[in-house]
Amino acid sequence: MTEILIKRAYTEPSDHDGYRILVDRLWPRGLTKAALGLDQWAKSLAPSSELRKAWNHDTDRFEQFAAQYKDELNQNAAVDEFLELVDPMPTITLVYAARNEQTNHAMVLREYLLEQLKLR
Repeated sequence: MTEILIKRAYTEPSDHDGYRILVDRLWPRGLTKAALGLDQWAKSLAPSSELRKAWNHDTDRFEQFAAQYKDELNQNAAVDEFLELVDPMPTITLVYAARNEQTNHAMVLREYLLEQLKLR
């Protein structure tokens, strides 16, 4: 089964990251393509702009955000394509720019993708 890691965009890439995927809708400020060391930019897996703005990274509303984000993912056709791509890979790393390492959309996406991979 694929191991899914998450890592801030501002943290140095490592050989253990495997296939690195930026999962933000917006490019991280101040970083170049080379600095990120990405294999893919999956904008379509990021929360919608409306949902991201409504949440505004408020930790008190994280559970509500997570539920709404999973609802968006359930209706997102790009998820199946993404799962087909990563299913045979041993390790992927979801790269995100948010400052908060405990409550962010990459955590929700990781949990969601792991659930979907188990169902396959």
